[in-house]
Amino acid sequence: MSFQVHHDMNAPLSHYFIYTGHNSYLTGNQLSSECSDAPVIKALQRGVRVIELDLWPNSTKDDVNVLHGRTLTAPVKLIRCLKSIKEHAFVKSPYPVIITLEDHLTHDLQAKVAEMVTQIFGEMLYYPHGECLAEFPSPESLKHRVVISTKPPKEYLETKHIKDKGSILTNGRESSEEASAKEPEVDERSESDKDDEDVNVCDYKLVQRAAPIYKRLITIHAGKPKGSLKDALSVVGDEVKRLSLSEQELEKAATSHGIEVVRFTQRNLLRVYPKGTRVTSSNYKPHIGWMHGAQMVAFNMQGYGKSLWLMQGMFRANGECGYVKKPDFLMQTSSHNEVFDPKRTLPVKKTLKVKVYMGDGWHLDFSQTHFDAFSPPDFYTKVRIVGVQADAIKKKTKIIEDDWTPVWDEEFTFALTVPELALLQIVVREYDVSEKDDFGGQTCLPVSEIRPGIRAVSLYNKKGEKLKSVRLLMRFQFV
Repeated sequence: MSFQVHHDMNAPLSHYFIYTGHNSYLTGNQLSSECSDAPVIKALQRGVRVIELDLWPNSTKDDVNVLHGRTLTAPVKLIRCLKSIKEHAFVKSPYPVIITLEDHLTHDLQAKVAEMVTQIFGEMLYYPHGECLAEFPSPESLKHRVVISTKPPKEYLETKHIKDKGSILTNGRESSEEASAKEPEVDERSESDKDDEDVNVCDYKLVQRAAPIYKRLITIHAGKPKGSLKDALSVVGDEVKRLSLSEQELEKAATSHGIEVVRFTQRNLLRVYPKGTRVTSSNYKPHIGWMHGAQMVAFNMQGYGKSLWLMQGMFRANGECGYVKKPDFLMQTSSHNEVFDPKRTLPVKKTLKVKVYMGDGWHLDFSQTHFDAFSPPDFYTKVRIVGVQADAIKKKTKIIEDDWTPVWDEEFTFALTVPELALLQIVVREYDVSEKDDFGGQTCLPVSEIRPGIRAVSLYNKKGEKLKSVRLLMRFQFV
């Protein structure tokens, strides 16, 4: 694999898969864990480029907290999160950090957020000088910059009767993008929605002052589908935007409007987020999003599991900078205005041969009784391709009994129709006759980054942290 940035970084942001977090401030589950800047810092240190913060008024309505609304999660102050983002934004990668805000604020607190953001980030903050963007800037042009993405506030109050005033004003207070998907059983209007009945002329004047200040800092205008999904995906006008879909909404869109999703993501950004029932902060299969060009496949980063291993593997590509150039086929339009059809059956494009020679290092990283109290471990290696459905193949070696340095010397062949999106996942397990097999290490490699030849491949623990000594000796060939 190359440890240098080697993709063209001068295309618009819509041309890249971007390493994206979901509810980045949570330390554990979605209902009762602590909110903190610590997981934000950890995500940035790992190269995550999109940080999500849910903004809510504090108990006295004069400051802004970050928390998962209407749950038992304990809040953290927004200003603390912003300062930590500034300090750690570019320790892993120089390419832009995008902060997505789930805004449940009143207009005066939106103005306060605008003030915080401008004071803390200063020249690091990028925002367009015009009203809207016709094309997103490139990662290269945004090096060492911070970008804000959220739903822009409306500058006038929606038509609504005001108590005791007899006048009609416009109220632009909206609930957040994910509100209905995250907690469908509760009223998910923002705090400002619930104050609608008490709106007065003073509110109108405040909106007139606050909304433009807050709105001008938003580079990536966001929204959720209104009306039909097909209408939301229609590419009309010159303005580019970000659309958010839950994992279930994406699955439905992929089934009925797959081509429209691909066309939409050629210029616009699509963010996919976990369904609200994933209260344990689990994740979903990311490839359906990537196959349709979704740039921001948002994951819960605080746990571990096979899906998160895939996400970590995908973004080992391109020097681990957090931006991976999308395959050309997702960006191309034919002379007949046709785009890639994800349902199309494709021919085999490349064949990968993987040979697993041997492994070593477990005796240095694990205690002598970690795997078996009375004898050396019985290791085997599982090798599989994760990608489009046609490429999904699982293989595994034989079990080598009672050996800390197992020699397998086995070769596997994988025929790939879409090698650009294929990940090679490798997991070592220790066979246990009476219980679940023990975990001995894992890694996930983008096939597009694999260099032919014999390689010593490092393995990682369940949390994605590299093991100090454990290696597999492997050979890779493309035919």
